[in-house]
Amino acid sequence: MTAVTGDTYHSMALKSDGTVWAWGYNTDGQLGTTGKSVYRPLQVTGLTGVTAIAAGQVFSLALKSDGTVWAWGDNQSGELGTGTLTNSSTPVQVTGLTGVTAIAAGQVFSLAVKSDGTVWAWGNNDNRELGNGTTTNSSTPVVVPGATGVTNILVGATTVWR
Repeated sequence: MTAVTGDTYHSMALKSDGTVWAWGYNTDGQLGTTGKSVYRPLQVTGLTGVTAIAAGQVFSLALKSDGTVWAWGDNQSGELGTGTLTNSSTPVQVTGLTGVTAIAAGQVFSLAVKSDGTVWAWGNNDNRELGNGTTTNSSTPVVVPGATGVTNILVGATTVWR
């Protein structure tokens, strides 16, 4: 394993061969499959060449070596970044986001750093998580004004029961 991550309901591991494995509770497809709990790691199908992973409360993110970001699971706040609020139990590409070098997942929002050092955010914005001066959710990535020259990103987690 080259990386592990987890949040309230699930865990994930990234193997050195670029595949992603997930286990735990599967309320909204965050394991990359349909069904409920998975007690042993299950490979997330359709993902290869992954270099980083991040787990939100009930959604997952993967960064591929080509700089694209893929997401799956719950999407009620737009945290999958697809321009819709439709959940997905299979990985879908985040809309309009390329050249990404780092990712992070909050409880119900997502962040990415691009190779130019800019930070992009999408999903829930009730507490101004997206950093764009509003409290409006965004189902597509928006630039975080003033966040430039960034090379890595990390989100602190607070568990909230649904």
